Amino acid sequence: MSDVHFDFAVLLTILTVVTGIGWLIDKLWLARRRRGIIGGEDKPGWIIDFCRSFFPVIFVVLILRSFIAEPFRIPSESMLPTLIKGDFILVNKFTYGLRDPVFHHRFFGSNEPKRGDVVVFRWPGDPSQDYIKRIVGLPGDRIQMIANKLYINDRPVQDVVVSEQEINDIFGPRPVTEVRETLPEGKSFMTQDFGPGNDLDDTPVYEVPAGHYFMMGDNRDNSIDSRVEQSSGVGMV
Repeated sequence: MSDVHFDFAVLLTILTVVTGIGWLIDKLWLARRRRGIIGGEDKPGWIIDFCRSFFPVIFVVLILRSFIAEPFRIPSESMLPTLIKGDFILVNKFTYGLRDPVFHHRFFGSNEPKRGDVVVFRWPGDPSQDYIKRIVGLPGDRIQMIANKLYINDRPVQDVVVSEQEINDIFGPRPVTEVRETLPEGKSFMTQDFGPGNDLDDTPVYEVPAGHYFMMGDNRDNSIDSRVEQSSGVGMV
């Protein structure tokens, strides 16, 4: 099923097509007609002039943004301590293959997401919202949190406490622990939690369906991710 919704990429595509048609008509017909008029000036109307001026710029922006890299602003604290809210990053658009900017069909490349990758994706419940999380579960995996410890396929993920400190935020003073986790494939990264008592610390076993991925934020106690969204039926992407 196509993931089609109106966004900036669709707008860029429309502008590219419209200005491209105007630019092509001018190249193939209107410019020759103007030059054929004795004493005529190469002075097109404002619409054609707009197309001639902006089509190359819009086309280059569309190519760069759709197939090379897209700027993205970290919207929340769900990926602390790895990513800070407000940071700007560039999202690689060709790692998992190239997709068209409107229907999002992959037309080139065959790489699949790997466990441990940090990815930007559209939330299945509302494709207009972009989320950024880490992949912890691949198709066929069994994922569970027990006492704030991640289990993959019934085995605990290796973790080491790096630091323990106290912060003072909107919830008042509270302890925060930073932990280095190492996935079965050997990839390591930092996570943080605020101690026991969070509903996300203990979960049932989630079996990841074929073609889906289980996403979690590195800020384990403050992340709306696959653990939270299971009740709505759209928690895995």
